[in-house]
Amino acid sequence: MIDRDLAELYGVETKHLKQAVRRNISRFPNDFMFEMNESELRNWRSHFVTSNSDRQGLRYAPFCFTEQGVTMLSCILNSERAIVVNIQVIRIFTRMREMLLTHKDILLQLEKIEQKLAGHDEQIEKVFLYLKQLLNPPQPPRQRIGFRRYNE
Repeated sequence: MIDRDLAELYGVETKHLKQAVRRNISRFPNDFMFEMNESELRNWRSHFVTSNSDRQGLRYAPFCFTEQGVTMLSCILNSERAIVVNIQVIRIFTRMREMLLTHKDILLQLEKIEQKLAGHDEQIEKVFLYLKQLLNPPQPPRQRIGFRRYNE
């Protein structure tokens, strides 16, 4: 997500969001956030034909955040909405972990079944090949009829 969308989500101005990120830049490694360069920004803008006059509302290259960056951003912003979003994100991650742990045994069983069935493709192909041979048995060579040449 880009900075202006997150600023709207968290109920802060984009300028304040960027300031907070710059003050806490050590919390945002490259896999959490990056800033678009000029060529990426031009390419991104080229996809939006209708709003060229205001440069899609962007005067500066935006910050782009991954899921981890969005979570970290909710930790450093000081707005009521950011606090609520941060709590929701933590609760969702907790639920997801619980779901994965409760369904872990099902996933293990599925893996076992998948491993058992992995070699069956070749065996099924052989069965069909044998069935085709049974339905269409090879014909024994026929004895030729007619005149024979003296050298045959």
